Amino acid sequence: MLVTVDCLRADHVGFMGYEGPTTPFLDSLARESLVFRQATVAGAPTYYSVPAILASRYPLALGRDVLGLGQNEPTIATVLKESGYATRAFVAGNPYIARRFGYDRGFDVFRDFLHEEPSLASEESFEPRNPGWASRINRSLQKIRPALGPIGSVYDEVYFRYCQRATKVPESLDALRRFPAADVVVDQALDWLGTVGNAPFLLWLHLMDPHAPYYPKREALELMGESQITPYQARYLNSYWNRADLGARRLRGRSKEIVALYDAGIRWVDAQVARMIEALRRSDRWNDCVFALTADHGEEFLDHDGRFHPPSGLRQELIHVPLLLRAPGHEGRNEEKSPFSLIHLAPTILEAVEGHIPEEFRGRSYWQSRSGASTVAISECIYGCTNPFRRANRLGPRVLSVRESRFKLVLFFDPPREYLYDLEADPKENAPVERAEQTPVRRRLLEIAHEHLRRSVERDVRIRAQAQLRELQLEWIHPQKTPASAV
Repeated sequence: MLVTVDCLRADHVGFMGYEGPTTPFLDSLARESLVFRQATVAGAPTYYSVPAILASRYPLALGRDVLGLGQNEPTIATVLKESGYATRAFVAGNPYIARRFGYDRGFDVFRDFLHEEPSLASEESFEPRNPGWASRINRSLQKIRPALGPIGSVYDEVYFRYCQRATKVPESLDALRRFPAADVVVDQALDWLGTVGNAPFLLWLHLMDPHAPYYPKREALELMGESQITPYQARYLNSYWNRADLGARRLRGRSKEIVALYDAGIRWVDAQVARMIEALRRSDRWNDCVFALTADHGEEFLDHDGRFHPPSGLRQELIHVPLLLRAPGHEGRNEEKSPFSLIHLAPTILEAVEGHIPEEFRGRSYWQSRSGASTVAISECIYGCTNPFRRANRLGPRVLSVRESRFKLVLFFDPPREYLYDLEADPKENAPVERAEQTPVRRRLLEIAHEHLRRSVERDVRIRAQAQLRELQLEWIHPQKTPASAV
């Protein structure tokens, strides 16, 4: 059973040291599991992280222009299906984890919930649904907005508050939610497990509850002691947090309230994972089950004056994620403190179930070396590619980070620049190491980056060509089509 949680930061999980009550069940499960303290995604956001999780392959290894998985690329699902496993995936509406990108391969059933249209109420708009005279005035003023100076900021605030009052808000948080909540996904997973019997199975759940817009279940808010938050307040906070006209200083005034909504989403994931595992215990399947929980990336809450999870600087708040692995025969709390790239997760799981590890996998099983599959974790993305459905956005410059236990090197290629961070002395990456300092460390990490780039061009030509053909077919059928829920 593999659970990936969208936008789950490592430092908002109890077994990773968070003081908030976000993960009481997972904290108890961690006491009998292997916890990777420095788990790192191979890329961020989702479209740069999931290929490594499922296919043990760096996100740009098939080329910057390719999204998703190759047509004949081996994955943990294809391997286990060929070994006789029943396989099923439930992906809670993330448009980047879909059939069009090959993620259904190897699954007997792949449910992505994307055929269900999001509620109109879920769109974070500042314009009222039934525009009147104020909207007409606003459209006129926007034409001269640059010339208004400080008065323009005052007007922006007044008009924002007017729109919030003028827009009807549903009576329930459920009507505001853009993605299906974890209980909906787990309900369907439990129904399926009831039909499997004693057959071996692979179940992958991708849960979206911590993802923006932050509209947690009412029950989750109650569990977190935040039951006073109303649908109007939640919508106001999400709209405020999404404003492009405010700087980090103004936004910080609302950041604690936004984090409270985010944390409630994590708590609901925890509760539903507990429900799932309890069902496995009742059916006597749990003792034979390998269970892994991790995230596709983290989330930024003004750590470096940013929000959400754009592909930019590969900061720790985006690439450092929790990873809990529970396997029969390895019970008891253990911790791996060395950097562990999620590119090693698929081979680690396959070895735990005595499965075949494809030679195409770039990662190595953790069990092959109890000191860790690697002492270095590499992450990469395309700078500024916030909408990969447009091909031109996918062809920008690469950003690359190389992280070892203490130091982390971040490389930008256009314009070329590099930043070295000492994560022991500066865990929040606020002050890069001076260029004249730590020269041997800088040289060592640059050599690792160079070798990674060299290997990146040694592509599987067949898989790349098939993936390119798929991309061209999709662009011909759906030119520049972007889902409403794309993030």
